[in-house]
Amino acid sequence: MSSRPTDDRFREVYSLLEAHIERRYGIAVTISDVTDPFTGDLDGAEIKIDYENDAEGAVFLLIHLFGHTVQWNVRPADRELGTRAQVNPSEETLAALEAYEREACEFSLTLLHDCDVHDLDAWLSDYSNCDFAYLRHFYKTGEKRAFRDFWRDGTPVLAPRAVPEFTPERWKARWDGVVV
Repeated sequence: MSSRPTDDRFREVYSLLEAHIERRYGIAVTISDVTDPFTGDLDGAEIKIDYENDAEGAVFLLIHLFGHTVQWNVRPADRELGTRAQVNPSEETLAALEAYEREACEFSLTLLHDCDVHDLDAWLSDYSNCDFAYLRHFYKTGEKRAFRDFWRDGTPVLAPRAVPEFTPERWKARWDGVVV
């Protein structure tokens, strides 16, 4: 993958992001054991990252779950979408899920830029594209293939989306619902 930074860079970025999320937004970030099959979890006021993630996966989960945390706190409909189990979703539902996932990643990009991280835009775009391709396949078939089977370098770069003001509120953990 041409857009993949080093593990050292990911660890450096994770530290910057974790401190910023806790200080600026008041969202607790912890590394802990997360209930399988999840690799991260959120509840609207806290983000948990499973300790078994590699540095790259931990950064993506942290910023992506931050994006979903924003959504959950500003729009109840997004919270409902993100916790509803998806079984054989319609094309309309898949389109709504893709928009939900993309917006979370656009908030993620803003978070990176707010922390003066500007070298991960292409990586985030490729990773988020892979993530939704994986989810789309899983939602449609029920089959869990290797995540990297869906990776493509050079996907269109996301545009940052302004993070609206919000107050974190604890709702429920993601594992109470569905893969987000």
